[in-house]
Amino acid sequence: MKRVFDIFFSSLILFFFLPVGCILAVWILLESRGRVFYYQERIGLKGKPFQLIKFRSMKKNADREGRLTIGMRDSRITKSGYFIRKFKLDEFPQFINVLKGDMSVVGPRPEVEEYVRLYNQSQREILQVKPGITDIASLEFFDENKLLGESDNPRQTYIKEIMPAKIEMNKEYLKNPTISNDLNIMFKTFLKIIR
Repeated sequence: MKRVFDIFFSSLILFFFLPVGCILAVWILLESRGRVFYYQERIGLKGKPFQLIKFRSMKKNADREGRLTIGMRDSRITKSGYFIRKFKLDEFPQFINVLKGDMSVVGPRPEVEEYVRLYNQSQREILQVKPGITDIASLEFFDENKLLGESDNPRQTYIKEIMPAKIEMNKEYLKNPTISNDLNIMFKTFLKIIR
């Protein structure tokens, strides 16, 4: 049932988002060198890696300077990138990941291998479900980039504070992964974005 819902909802979103996506693609291409989409390996269901798709919001090869984005004032972010990140528009191509079966609409956000390697056995429970575009932890840490930007050591703040808190929230989600719960999370995510 969840898979049917994922396919239906993602198809609907991608259909209606297509005109906006085309405008964003042209803006990204005109502003800076590089591809329209940014591909990054993330860890998915049962620890299997996959290529997560986003609209590119940073300068070409910016991830060589680090994987964490340090606030909205990160010098690697392009002008179009500031806009699409503010409204979470960079995340929309991930509905393609959902159609491909790599992700679900709602589920624990997928991490890069660097951080998954730090999970203990209990934390690895969240790898037993497909990762999602949004989750309860994304709502709680909606301004995560701002928090990291204010930290003296963003990487350690993420590893020691933010990541464990997110995992615990997602473990709670696993206790009730119903369509109604997913719809509730999706609605709250929509409200966060438009506010």
